[in-house]
Amino acid sequence: MIDIKLVRENPKVIKESIKKRLQDGKSFDSLLKIDTEWKKAKKDIDELRGKRNKISQEINEAKKRNQDIKVFLKEAREIPKEIQKKETLLRSLEGKRLELWKKIPNLIDKSVPVGDATKNKVLKKYGTIKKKKIKEGHAEILENSELIDTKKAAQVTGSRFYYLRKDLVRLNYAIINFTLDFFSKKKFELIQPPTMLKKDALEGAITFDVFEDAIYKIEGEDLYLIGTAEHSINAFKSNEILNLNELPLRFAGISSCFRKEAGAHGKDTKGIFRVHQFEKVEQFVFCRPENSWKEFDFILKNSIELYKKLEIPFRVVVLASGDTGNTATKTVDLEGWYPSQKKYRELGSCSNCLDYQARRSNIRFQEGGEIKFVHTLNNTAIATERMMTCIVENHIQKDGSIKIPKALQKYMNRQKIIKKKKKL
Repeated sequence: MIDIKLVRENPKVIKESIKKRLQDGKSFDSLLKIDTEWKKAKKDIDELRGKRNKISQEINEAKKRNQDIKVFLKEAREIPKEIQKKETLLRSLEGKRLELWKKIPNLIDKSVPVGDATKNKVLKKYGTIKKKKIKEGHAEILENSELIDTKKAAQVTGSRFYYLRKDLVRLNYAIINFTLDFFSKKKFELIQPPTMLKKDALEGAITFDVFEDAIYKIEGEDLYLIGTAEHSINAFKSNEILNLNELPLRFAGISSCFRKEAGAHGKDTKGIFRVHQFEKVEQFVFCRPENSWKEFDFILKNSIELYKKLEIPFRVVVLASGDTGNTATKTVDLEGWYPSQKKYRELGSCSNCLDYQARRSNIRFQEGGEIKFVHTLNNTAIATERMMTCIVENHIQKDGSIKIPKALQKYMNRQKIIKKKKKL
């Protein structure tokens, strides 16, 4: 959440940021109104409590002087009733205020281009795009080689599910193990978090009303399947005061992820590029506020290094303000080249959320006598199914076999290629 002090003292700054996101400011206007009413109700309660204490003193003094205390007693009996009414009002306002407060998106960083997705800015390109014609995309290549089966998966589960088969299963785990080893060497703590979270825990990481359509709820329980390990790792330190000397805390989280992909109908319906279930290794950092941009550069550099080792052409793109998620102040995407489509597609993203998630999740650290909120950052190191689609299209050979990137070969018993299935 945004610091309430900033909401009250610099509303113009927040309104300008909301405008940059191409969102209307109705929720923020409502928040300002409710917050004013909340402050008044709280002030009234404080004044009534002060008045009650004063009357109690006057009663005691009147008793000492043997004065009539009936007038004081009548007023003293009325004050608790007034306090109760005001406290009921305050609780009502508090709930509405919190609901609106949580909806306000993070401030957009000054370095972010203003506008919609057409204003996204390419920062740098890596790798060489080979001049080769690919008639088939990853879906056809993998289906024809019996490395995936989406037809049978659709029969038993529904669309956007799959069976991984044969060497593609091994490639999937090779990517995971390679990535975990990569982060172990960089002193990240490996973590495998729960794949289900309570609503309160989820709301610590996301603006729930925006993300709700993308996630699966467990019927009859206060549990949701996670869309990314980011949410579970953020919750891992919720309501804690972290040891200053241990910061930054860097985690590499491996998890299965589940997304409805609502609103994505008609896009990437074939293959395993956009699916409801996938594996992902996520970088997540808790750090001191003054170090968050240094950490941002560090985790972005890690992803670039990983992608280089997987020998795919890719580019780094900073998202425009209108294309940036509500929790992030800035997001940079890594997009891989797809020869069959002749364009770059998103493979992962890197975001700095400042203290936005930490305020929602109450994650703090103590410096001297002061309690402060940490900053959180997240980065999709590898979404394995999606990465495999990019590897397949860029590493397919003339004979139909798929070359395994050198960095992954030791995780596949030195296997160098996935052979094309021979026709009978």
